[in-house]
Amino acid sequence: MSIEITIGLIVKEYANYYYFRRIKTSPSMKNFSLALIILFVSAFAAKSQTKAPGKTDTAKVKTAAKPQVKIDTLNVKFPLVMQTNKFDRIDSADLQLTPSIPIEKYGFVDTADLKMTFCDFEKDANAMVLFDRAEMACGIPEIILERQKRIKIFNDKGKGEANIRIELNNKFGPEWIAGIEAETITLINGKIEYTKLDPKLIYFEHLDQSKDVVTFSMPNVKAGSVIEYRYRWKRGVSRNVPDWAFQCDLPTRYSQLDAFFNPLIEFTALSRIDKPYVRDTLNGFGHVWALRDIPSTKDEPYMRSKVEAVQSLKLIMSGIKKQFSISWSDVGVDFANDKDFYKPFDQSLHDEDDLIKPAKALKTNDERIAFLFNQVKTLMKWNEEKYFYSKDGIKSAWKKKSGNWGEINMILCRLLKLSGIKAYPMMVSTRDNGRILSNFINSYQINKLVTYVPVDSTKYYVLDATDKYSLYNEIPFDLLNSNGLVINKEKGKYDLVFMKKDVPVKHVVFIDAEIKSDGTMKGTAQMNSFSYNKSNTLELNKTLDEKKYKAFLTDDDNNLKITSLKLENAEIDSLPLTQTIDFTLDLPGTDDKYIYFNPNLFTSLHRNPFISETRVSDIDFGCNNAYTINGRYKIPDGYKIEALPKSMNLLIADKSIDFRRIAGEQDGYIIINYRISYKKSLYPSGDYPDIHAYFKKMNEILNEQIVLKKS
Repeated sequence: MSIEITIGLIVKEYANYYYFRRIKTSPSMKNFSLALIILFVSAFAAKSQTKAPGKTDTAKVKTAAKPQVKIDTLNVKFPLVMQTNKFDRIDSADLQLTPSIPIEKYGFVDTADLKMTFCDFEKDANAMVLFDRAEMACGIPEIILERQKRIKIFNDKGKGEANIRIELNNKFGPEWIAGIEAETITLINGKIEYTKLDPKLIYFEHLDQSKDVVTFSMPNVKAGSVIEYRYRWKRGVSRNVPDWAFQCDLPTRYSQLDAFFNPLIEFTALSRIDKPYVRDTLNGFGHVWALRDIPSTKDEPYMRSKVEAVQSLKLIMSGIKKQFSISWSDVGVDFANDKDFYKPFDQSLHDEDDLIKPAKALKTNDERIAFLFNQVKTLMKWNEEKYFYSKDGIKSAWKKKSGNWGEINMILCRLLKLSGIKAYPMMVSTRDNGRILSNFINSYQINKLVTYVPVDSTKYYVLDATDKYSLYNEIPFDLLNSNGLVINKEKGKYDLVFMKKDVPVKHVVFIDAEIKSDGTMKGTAQMNSFSYNKSNTLELNKTLDEKKYKAFLTDDDNNLKITSLKLENAEIDSLPLTQTIDFTLDLPGTDDKYIYFNPNLFTSLHRNPFISETRVSDIDFGCNNAYTINGRYKIPDGYKIEALPKSMNLLIADKSIDFRRIAGEQDGYIIINYRISYKKSLYPSGDYPDIHAYFKKMNEILNEQIVLKKS
């Protein structure tokens, strides 16, 4: 067979594999992968043609073996026999390691690790990762990764770490686990005992269209045990290379990734680390990155996403020896030209004129947008599928009145266009998926489709009809402070738009109450919630029962009782949500001589969210906020003010947060006003010392009490 025919067959065979066995993937992956195939095979052909033809010994010619069916994949049956020789490569790498790198061969454990009783850099940890290392080879037609992870269990509380879960993300093509070995190692009476995992106890579960999971529990785990497992993972090649997380929910002594690329491939690396790598070196056709003494991840208030806070490494294949370049506009073109992406969305809907005609009859574009947005929100139910592609098309989704993220928002986009509104699909990333980085061009950052409506040169709407509580004239809170890629196929424009809200989101509280001599208070509170405060409050009101919702309003203060509650303007997007509350309050600490009370009522400002001395992640409030609390409290007969907080102004160092308090007495009433204004929504972690000190002081001021004394 000629080399030309061989190349054609290889390309055809891989194309069949790629297009018919894949789960939906980014369109840019197709072109890149095909380019890689042609490049690699062409390189192979050129090399083959330079060799002199060898002599053929007909006596030794063997018939090519028939392709074997893969039975060691999760798609068929999980293997009952795991072969050790599958891991020869990762074992051989250990021969080059120095004592400063605490990695050992599978099954070889230092007695000192078995005797270890705590993590020296995170002493309260119940378990720790001794090392987590992998070798990853990016080639054709697969990316293959071999990984070994070893964990030390310190006490009984840490035994839960023996339940192992390996997730397979089929978003970029089907993934396989080709082999697993696992064992528990325990020092008992000075003797090391090994307990191997029975392969029959390894379980595979199909979660949804894009995710599978492999689970198993390590055997015979005790306090003091070391558990280790290793596996081989593989997936068809794509521009997207799996991320490597150096950090996890356990402290990690050492984490290392060795990545190998064909020399013709160029790649871009994005590191999120808090300290320098202990290894950051070239390794032949690849690169080695390593960190040590990595603390466990922490949940911190006002984190945008835990994904963004984890110390990690992202890799993307960015080119083939300068033969092409890529931009966000190129990514947009790929989506626009992808028939798998656009064809299921370019469909008419049954009885769509029933919505288009009344929309066109409305006077203003805003009225049309609000009408269609609320109609689609009401008529369509999100089926909990987080995809932006459609399999059966929007016609089918409309008929079922149920669809995924992309289907529902493309239905909205179509109806808006037919009603005379300029509307385009926008590719975005949710908060939990991490923000889209403008300088790291990678379509795999995208996980959602919404609708973009440009109003004029400075104003636009971003609509997500899958969120029942969002407002048509507000960017979904989940998307703030990130980029979105607009797909304007008609004009061939594919712009990256940074979504933010500069106008402060207001929450205004008015309280009119009477303090009684028996140490109780009775009054009325009116709360006006605007923008995101409105949508968040409405969602809580709809999803919580009455008792839990009232507990939310009172911030779980058992002394504060709501006797009546009325909501207004819930269905009018242009007006704030107004809640009118009648309440009673028992004033704790009151005696025969003194009455004490704190006027900070019906707010979320009682607790300081920034109590930790240190912080790893950036602070993302989402938007600028403005709180106003106005109170008027009638002083009971026979009492006078003993202590009244002073009027004051507290500014943070960069003047981006301004807290003001005005307090006084007028005609037998205590008058008090608080105003808190945020002029920034994003703060890097380096600013945390200022934030920590400021919120500590502001919290102390907000919780200062007023004291009345019996005259």
